[in-house]
Amino acid sequence: MNIPKLTARSVILSALLGLDSPDASINGILAMTTDLGLRESTVRVALTRLVAAGDLERTNGRCRLSPRLVERQRRQDRALHPARRDWDGMWDLAVVTVGSESSTDRALLRDALQKARLGEIREGVWARPANLDIEFPSSDLRRRLNLFRAVPEEASADLAARLFAPSTWAESAVDLLDALATAPTVAERFEVAAACVRHILRDPLLPVELLPEPWPGDRLRDGYERFRNELTGLAARHLTPDDA
Repeated sequence: MNIPKLTARSVILSALLGLDSPDASINGILAMTTDLGLRESTVRVALTRLVAAGDLERTNGRCRLSPRLVERQRRQDRALHPARRDWDGMWDLAVVTVGSESSTDRALLRDALQKARLGEIREGVWARPANLDIEFPSSDLRRRLNLFRAVPEEASADLAARLFAPSTWAESAVDLLDALATAPTVAERFEVAAACVRHILRDPLLPVELLPEPWPGDRLRDGYERFRNELTGLAARHLTPDDA
């Protein structure tokens, strides 16, 4: 499969997002990223731009993820260890009752609802099986929605397939697992692992009753966790004692 090469910016953010701590020394970041094949000058430029863009906060020779990216790190961790409950056949329905004033606002609203793992039935009407506690990223988004719980007339398996395309997700997950298993270097595994995280964040977390078999979701999470342990070992060789 076609896995994009990571830029210095992506490597820095992926490394910090993948570690337990959201901050690290600049020297440690330089050592780790150059070990992954990046030029030090390129990494320094990327760090400067990340700080200027507000993605990183720089203090006393250390860089820390911004609050927005710390929340992304938490969302990533929750996606790796999702809390699901038994499904009783009900669906959660979210109806947009406060419209968007611009195309940009509509795009942001759509992105937020997709991140909440809802699927769009039609414009302004979103749904998912009621096996998760839906987390909305802001009180403003929640204010714009009216929530219901219902049983669809359409067969749940057909509706889930139409809204979330789980078979397509599963095929890509298997391709990523194969790529992760065959990547010969840590730098190449890093690139595949970053793609794994992006794919895990798009897992609709459907009830087992609605999943195609065999479902590779847990295997993909396990594969990423194995690389995360490898990344932690790489970081331990380069970061200062305060970073451990």
